[in-house]
Amino acid sequence: MNASIETNPLLERLPKHLQQFIKPQDYSDYTPINQAVWRYVMRKNVDYLSKVAHHSYLEGLRRTGIEIDSIPSMYGMNRILTEIGWAAVAVDGFIPPNAFMEFQAYNVLVIASDIRQLEHIEYTPAPDIIHEGAGHAPIIANPEYAEYLRRFGEIGCKAISSHKDYQMYEAIRLLSILKEAEDTPQYKIDEAEKAVADLQNDMGELSEMAQIRNLHWWTVEYGLIGTVENPKIYGAGLLSSIGESAWCMTDNVKKIPYDISAANQNFDITQLQPQLYVTPTFSHLSLILEEFANKMALRTGGLSGIKKLIQSNALGTIELSTGLQISGVFTNVIEEEGKPVYIQTTGKTALAYREKELVGHGTLTHPHGFGSPIGKLKGFNLAIEDMSPKDLQAYSIVENETVKLEFEGNIIVEGEIITGSRNLHGEIILISFRNCTVTHGETILFQPEWGNYDMAIGKKVISAFSGPADVNSFDLINIVPSTKTIKAKHTEERDELENLYALVREIRKNKSPKNELKSVFEKLKNSHSNDWLLSVEIVELLNNSDEKQLLQEVLVHLDQLKEKRPEIAHLISGGLDLIFNKEKV
Repeated sequence: MNASIETNPLLERLPKHLQQFIKPQDYSDYTPINQAVWRYVMRKNVDYLSKVAHHSYLEGLRRTGIEIDSIPSMYGMNRILTEIGWAAVAVDGFIPPNAFMEFQAYNVLVIASDIRQLEHIEYTPAPDIIHEGAGHAPIIANPEYAEYLRRFGEIGCKAISSHKDYQMYEAIRLLSILKEAEDTPQYKIDEAEKAVADLQNDMGELSEMAQIRNLHWWTVEYGLIGTVENPKIYGAGLLSSIGESAWCMTDNVKKIPYDISAANQNFDITQLQPQLYVTPTFSHLSLILEEFANKMALRTGGLSGIKKLIQSNALGTIELSTGLQISGVFTNVIEEEGKPVYIQTTGKTALAYREKELVGHGTLTHPHGFGSPIGKLKGFNLAIEDMSPKDLQAYSIVENETVKLEFEGNIIVEGEIITGSRNLHGEIILISFRNCTVTHGETILFQPEWGNYDMAIGKKVISAFSGPADVNSFDLINIVPSTKTIKAKHTEERDELENLYALVREIRKNKSPKNELKSVFEKLKNSHSNDWLLSVEIVELLNNSDEKQLLQEVLVHLDQLKEKRPEIAHLISGGLDLIFNKEKV
């Protein structure tokens, strides 16, 4: 398989700013050791999770075409996921939370195509194909859960971040890369952990994005379903961790009924989770999501929504009651009695209606920012948007008339009306002026020398959210992460070990005679005495052969490894249990 991006119709409709995160899955990059790691985890998972996972898991493995013996290819996954209305793409490690969730909104599963090292076979803080492919993909086959995931993405990608959220994302991404990379000096890991800890202690009030990431963590990643007394696993982080999937079922982990309070419960990706949330049903997840969404600026708008956008210092959008959408970096709001009376963006700004940029009101027209009064005219019960043509005529709000409009909050707009734009309901959403002056008391907000003035019409802000209304209004390309994942090093010793794994893999496929196992084991024992997984695989092949003496030699070697490396003794025992207990895998 070469390095091409396999597609399906869902991928073809992804916007360019999401496509930039997609990378080809070069299947030839997966080594024989990588394949052995996948196989060990999947064998253990299917054996154990068949007892403790939600019933959708095993059925989902079958439906999504994920095999136990081989790392899945994107081609195969996309071909099969298409049948259940989803797609999969490969990316390089963690991607920004908004982008991750927006992929979900398009029914696209993001898969970090790298795979964990053998040394981290139980758990890695870095996203990998075991976590994504064996964790997320199977549960998506459950229609109710899949719809929850899509809605989560749709709502989550609109969550407003704080300016520190992206710093935290970059810090966590770097930490996960360093922890997964080979031979990273401990001081570098310590520095990265300190950076994450320092940020966690200085985040201030949780942003919407931080809260919804918490909800994502405690459901999609680490969720349990059923009852507190008898929960089942559905979270991908648990489904893909052979260590934590067992740990989470013990009394060491507190089980809490899932409710909206989980939004304020932070997590540490480098530690075992001390508590987990249990949802009674997948439909309950959607109820909590809607409860949270009702509190977001996306649905509440208002002064608080504008302030969240200002604090984010990032591209965002407000929508007015007329449906006019203003997208840019919001930098100022003038308020009066708890209401916004004037909003201001700085830099490139675009105006849209129903997520489609208004003709003539893109960033080329508004390259330096946009400002407009919000609300009603002073002393008028009727807002401009609610005025009939007769009302507008009566108040001289018509083309070629020079008017002085005084808004609540002491915002005055004075100039000659050029034209107006209306929405589908016939309401005015925008008025353009020439020779216009806009003031707030003694402060000049706009003056004639700056050109024509476009005034937004809307008596209130009904929504505020992250990102632009029309994704085509802004250049969103080249916002990829600043760090790259670190690939495994090639050494003569490593290459020799890979060759031994490859040979055993061929023997299992009946492509090489089993009599080669003795020489493989001798080389393994003499040159790679710390490796344990290949010995377990050799035991599996010898168990049904006549080579009883060699089998005993390998088992003795594994016993010696347990004493020599007690930290991996349980992994060896787990692998042998699968073989000798004849579990159906």
